[in-house]
Amino acid sequence: MDSTSVIGVLGTLGLALGSSWASGINLYAMVATLGLLGRFAGLDLPGDLGVVTDWWVIGIAATLYLIEFVADKVPIVDSVWDVVHTFVRVPAGAIVAAAALGDFSPWVQVVAFLLGGGVALTSHGAKAATRVAANMSPEPASNIALSLVEDVVAVGGTLLAAFLPILMLGFVVVAVAAVLWLAPKILRRLRGRRAATST
Repeated sequence: MDSTSVIGVLGTLGLALGSSWASGINLYAMVATLGLLGRFAGLDLPGDLGVVTDWWVIGIAATLYLIEFVADKVPIVDSVWDVVHTFVRVPAGAIVAAAALGDFSPWVQVVAFLLGGGVALTSHGAKAATRVAANMSPEPASNIALSLVEDVVAVGGTLLAAFLPILMLGFVVVAVAAVLWLAPKILRRLRGRRAATST
């Protein structure tokens, strides 16, 4: 495989896993952004990912994003929303990764499916844990600010995956490693706070 082919494969992988990562934070923003980029920015989406450029897909994703935009700003409601969306964002991240590599052999698509689901799970888990911690504060301002930052990160991550996919691939590797390193520490701290409030 020559260097051009390697760069092409890495670019496709970066778009696939970058989109999966963004889906773990805000699936609907990611799908709407990719769809609009495909429609208006001439982005050539790989594999079977071109389906997101369909107007029905864009419209439904944008509508669901608006609903999430409101729900995600309300303390407690956002945590319930995140729990429910564990069963939406993670499988969707897996499907997006597999679809992006639709031009490759089936075993590559299966590996992409597994990696995409894992990447989406890490970003979704980090988002959900952060929101649970934020909800311990009685004031709503930090929750609203955090939600807005997440929206920007989801759209920005999708743009980076679309236009600088190899850079996004590196970011995803670092982000997943950071979550895996931080997760046990965050869980211990949350358990400590819960134990302190129960006594």
